[in-house]
Amino acid sequence: MSSSTKTANPDLIRVWEETEKNRSLFEREVRNLPLPVKKAFIENKKIAPAGFKPSEEKLAENRDLNRVAEAFPKLYPQTGDRVLKADIANRPLVSGKRVAVLFSGGPAAGGHNVLAGLKKALGPDNVLLGVKHGPKGLLGGSLFEIKEEDLNRLLNTGGFDFLGTDRTKIKNHGQFKLVKAVCRDQRVDALVIIGGDDSNTNAAVLAEYLFENVHADGRGVQVLGVPKTIDGDLQEGALLPISFGFDTATKIYSELVGNILQDTPSSRKYWHFIKLMGRSASHVALEVALQTKPAIAFISEELEEKKLSLHQIVDIICRSVARRAGRGINYGVILIPEGLIEFIPEMKILIKELNEVMADSARLLSELNTMAEKKDFIYGKISAESVKLMASLPHEFENMLLLDRDSHGNLQVSQIPTEKLLIEMVNIRLHEMKVNPAPFIGQAEEQIDLAPEEVERFVKSRFATNSHFFGYEGRCGAPSRFDAAYTFNLGLTAGSLALAGKTGYMAAISALDCGGEALALPLTGLIHVERRHGRDEMVIEKALVETDSPAFKYFLSVRERWAGEDCFSSPGPRQLWGPVAGQLPITVALNQGCAGLDFDLGEETRII
Repeated sequence: MSSSTKTANPDLIRVWEETEKNRSLFEREVRNLPLPVKKAFIENKKIAPAGFKPSEEKLAENRDLNRVAEAFPKLYPQTGDRVLKADIANRPLVSGKRVAVLFSGGPAAGGHNVLAGLKKALGPDNVLLGVKHGPKGLLGGSLFEIKEEDLNRLLNTGGFDFLGTDRTKIKNHGQFKLVKAVCRDQRVDALVIIGGDDSNTNAAVLAEYLFENVHADGRGVQVLGVPKTIDGDLQEGALLPISFGFDTATKIYSELVGNILQDTPSSRKYWHFIKLMGRSASHVALEVALQTKPAIAFISEELEEKKLSLHQIVDIICRSVARRAGRGINYGVILIPEGLIEFIPEMKILIKELNEVMADSARLLSELNTMAEKKDFIYGKISAESVKLMASLPHEFENMLLLDRDSHGNLQVSQIPTEKLLIEMVNIRLHEMKVNPAPFIGQAEEQIDLAPEEVERFVKSRFATNSHFFGYEGRCGAPSRFDAAYTFNLGLTAGSLALAGKTGYMAAISALDCGGEALALPLTGLIHVERRHGRDEMVIEKALVETDSPAFKYFLSVRERWAGEDCFSSPGPRQLWGPVAGQLPITVALNQGCAGLDFDLGEETRII
């Protein structure tokens, strides 16, 4: 029978059509997975909200508390820098409360489980309202009631698609008035903002503005935060070991990097330059490096601390390429943090000068017709050192530094293909080294120590490359087992805080390897004064990779071996079942002093 006369089995078609609309076989199964729930949220084998009491835990010392207290005269006296912890002896018995929740900023795996945890904590006697399209939707009053059946189909699934998100900043008086009017008109008692450092800073500002006189009886609106960002740069020591979404993203990236690492000794001919999402901090790059063991992994914070120039970074790569080629290894993988270019001292100065010139001269630049005219104008406004550096860059990248700035006036580094810049510069340097090896190879400290036969292999070797940028691939995957459990417990914490009448706090879970501890961190205690765009602003500081941290020290102890040998590992896809499903991020386990990699967030509980 010819293929044209065959027909598909209608039963198979029907089965397959049932997998549409988030109903794949995988999604069906993950919804039914039980989740660990901290004991404070279990009463008589059922989920229940917890109360809160003062904790002996302390935030890191804040040099700016006096200025923060002045900026938040209503909120600060109520919260200060005092940490609260869950209290099973004081469970709130509340009904009729209306709590609104929104996503803010980029997506991160586990957001839907925060909603599920909120809904379970509020129970049937209170209302959970979803805000469509993030802060923009809040300004427009786009709220709707979230039902139990909504969350039953979202549990353990990825993305923020149920509500949507955006990056609108609520920061001016007109916007504050709009939010107040929406909360009053829709009878909102509490607002939960799920976001990163900027979004939680915004939550503190809203908590101050909505502190009182929203409702007719003089009550205000509680505002609470939940820590989200795949970058992992929203941390507070042992009190907040990591933000949600980081574990899933790094496991997805590690699978991809591991696949490429496995390919390199198979094809035996490529160097892969892989840029990883994470602009301001290198937590993602460090975690993926520890999971996969590439030949080279750059950590931006180390480069800045050592004041390494762009040419020194190129030299590090060339040394590794030459050493491996001398041993007959003409391949490897290099991990590059997304924001690396902004941590290189001379590049940082150049970008700062360009940002200022382009902001101050925006109108004049818009009147110039050609890129050449714009360059001539800008070269006349920046320092001689920056002119020299910019002119030394490949022409394509020189132009990219003049791209339009973001809403904060900053260079959009994700649009700068740093991985391709490094490939081009490494290519040029390697060619110089092969044409005349003598200045580069020898016994001196700045030279590469290769035996004569190794020099010959290097000179004859071919440097072939591929470039990659892994970013969006990691943001909306189904949450890892850790992120699924972590976010559900964060939702329970936020919901309990709402019922307990708290405002100006961020939900947190600590003690990730021994049952979990539900905490409330005061937003005012996390806020610092930072210089931005020529003025002081109140912000929650981004947590950068600390070069004296246990995770970074371990990385230092092994990276030379990774550079010279094939030590790579392929961790495979994130696991939701089986013996490795319960793993914490390696960096978190090391930095928190955990005895092992397994997390423990309480008692396995069936949610739906």
